[in-house]
Amino acid sequence: MTHPATDVIRKAKSKEVTLGYWSVLDSPISNERLAMTGYDYIALDGQHGLMGYSGILHNLMAIDAGHGPAGIVRVEANDPAVIGQALDAGARGVIVPMVDTAEQAAAAVRAARYPGTGSRSYGPMRSGLRVGPVPAESDAAVLVLVMIETPQGLENVEEICAVEGVDGVYVGPSDLCLAVGGRFPNDPDVKEVFDAAIDRVLTAARAAGKIPAIHTPDGEIARQRIAQGFTFVTIASDLTHLEQAARQHLDQARGS
Repeated sequence: MTHPATDVIRKAKSKEVTLGYWSVLDSPISNERLAMTGYDYIALDGQHGLMGYSGILHNLMAIDAGHGPAGIVRVEANDPAVIGQALDAGARGVIVPMVDTAEQAAAAVRAARYPGTGSRSYGPMRSGLRVGPVPAESDAAVLVLVMIETPQGLENVEEICAVEGVDGVYVGPSDLCLAVGGRFPNDPDVKEVFDAAIDRVLTAARAAGKIPAIHTPDGEIARQRIAQGFTFVTIASDLTHLEQAARQHLDQARGS
């Protein structure tokens, strides 16, 4: 009997709509509860989030306790050591930031795959309980998404999508907005060129048979991106939603 998270990865690779939640807080208890809400995956932010390696490990364990969603890690960098650590800790997939070229995308793939197709060091301290420990089986069960969020990444997106072993490309909208000339994320002055950049990434992914993935701020935008054609869609994030909910209740109590 397969773990439900394994089925989530199969679903994502089949380009079925896969919805996830973004976590930046080092809070295993809240991530365990989030894992029981029905999302397909919970993504832990190891780049900008407020957790180190032990936090990633403990939060992946908490997500697994939810008996459903896949634990995904946005690693801090395109580095074989941190990619390998995240996978050894039990991540079902990695989101690799700031990928500019096909060569960098290929490096991310090598770091996530065992010898034969990659260079991942064998030491599945925890992942072997869920994913492996047979290397070929682990390779097939691990998702590799590379982020398109820089001017160079956008310029090279078609070549990046052609890299064997890249499962999908993940749009980082905040950085991508800055990459096309925005003064800040969601800058309305660059909306047209930003929308064109989003379309380019989506078109490149679909043409190459790769997963088109994107980050969104809320459920309504997520619904719009799904209608647009994205199939791996994340809703952000625990810290933002905690602040929004607290402020909403305070405003209601004050009658403002």
